[in-house]
Amino acid sequence: MKFLWRWVKRLVSAVVLLVILLLLPVGYTEVACRGTPSPELSRPIITDPDWQRDESRTLTTYPEWHIVHAYDDYAQVISTGDPHEFGFLRAIAGFWTSLCPLARRSAAMGGFTSESKMTIYTIGVSFTAELLAKAAYEESLGRIATWIRGPDRTELDYVQAQQAADYARFLQQTPWYKWDFRRASVVLFNRSSDIFRDREREYALGLEYRVKAAYADVIASAVDEIGQDELRIRSIIQGISTEELSTTPTVRVIEETAKGTLIETDRYRAFTHLLQNWAARGGNMVEIAGNDEILFTAISDQETLEEAFYSFPRQGYDDWRHLVIVPVPELLNRIRNLDGARLEHVHDY
Repeated sequence: MKFLWRWVKRLVSAVVLLVILLLLPVGYTEVACRGTPSPELSRPIITDPDWQRDESRTLTTYPEWHIVHAYDDYAQVISTGDPHEFGFLRAIAGFWTSLCPLARRSAAMGGFTSESKMTIYTIGVSFTAELLAKAAYEESLGRIATWIRGPDRTELDYVQAQQAADYARFLQQTPWYKWDFRRASVVLFNRSSDIFRDREREYALGLEYRVKAAYADVIASAVDEIGQDELRIRSIIQGISTEELSTTPTVRVIEETAKGTLIETDRYRAFTHLLQNWAARGGNMVEIAGNDEILFTAISDQETLEEAFYSFPRQGYDDWRHLVIVPVPELLNRIRNLDGARLEHVHDY
């Protein structure tokens, strides 16, 4: 009985310690990452509460995209290598270290809302726990399985790499919980062989997919209850004719204003693609969702980029990601003149 009680206490202590470690970055961000507030001087054109959004949301969308980028990095690494070659701890550190400068810059935009903080901290802790679990497995049993396999990749190594790439692309426009994890698990089962590595991948990845499928069901039910995030956004643009805007299937022209054309479009990656197209055609944004500053990320071969307030290297790629905040009226001109860099994503609100 004493032996059992001793192990129960050790287990409880380990869980408490793990929770403390997971929450440490949250505490650090709250205490050490405070910026200087400044008054808002702009007078928005889009004032309808259904379409005007908090300006700081352009910053609070990045942490979610950092996770999307991490999955893309992971897919890139295992396209030619093995999962244990991915820097899981580096990806975790990247999430929290990028959050601090974002929090500081948000002070000039009204600061992070309580709702945004809760979302960021929740996904940050979940992301950290997930990657720690994957690191623990892939650095131990997963690595041993590759030793037994030898240098030649098996069928399920290729299947996993393809699924990771498909998942990374899926996340560019669609919430993660809509991915068909159960189908992915069935594919593993159908493509598996009697080779030890294939069996190991089938069981390990299959378990991961089934757990995520169950969690996705919970999240989907919760979203059905509270409603999903807005999928459309309104902006004002100049330099592109109403006729040209109207011919784009995802663009709805609302009205002509004295400052430009009020339009409604899809959000996320689709919005970035529209902005790239309009930049190439000589257009200029006047306002987006009632705001006059916006965040975008760009990729370059250089460690620094003009005006970037945070930069770091990507895993699996020999390049760097840069975070840049610009006035909305300068956004498309900045996209046109990235000096050797390429636009990755414009973070809407």
